[in-house]
Amino acid sequence: MGPQNKSASRIGSLTQLQWLAVALVVVTGVLHVYAGIVEGRIPVALAGVGYAGALVLFLLDYRRRLLYLIGIPYTAVQFPLWIVAKSEYGMIDYVDKAVQVALILVLVYLYLNTPSESAGNTAAAAD
Repeated sequence: MGPQNKSASRIGSLTQLQWLAVALVVVTGVLHVYAGIVEGRIPVALAGVGYAGALVLFLLDYRRRLLYLIGIPYTAVQFPLWIVAKSEYGMIDYVDKAVQVALILVLVYLYLNTPSESAGNTAAAAD
């Protein structure tokens, strides 16, 4: 199986919860890029780009458990930054924060229920 087929089979084998995480990342990433452009706040747009980068790594099956672990504080730190940086809050802000709460919960669950990568590598080596 070639590298493209391996990648496609990994993407096709995502669980429903992983697909939910992908959808949540897409929503919050798009909202951040949109808000960053509309409000002229480059750091907000860059946060959205960070989500896009993590999504690419995830879909390439690059150290997913580590991505879950990093994604939790990456998403959580945006709450205090949002409170400090914003003076007015709109519906999009609240939708984004609800999406981020759900994303944090999903990432915690995925991290806690995904075997460590070293165990996966050992099993693969034994095959």
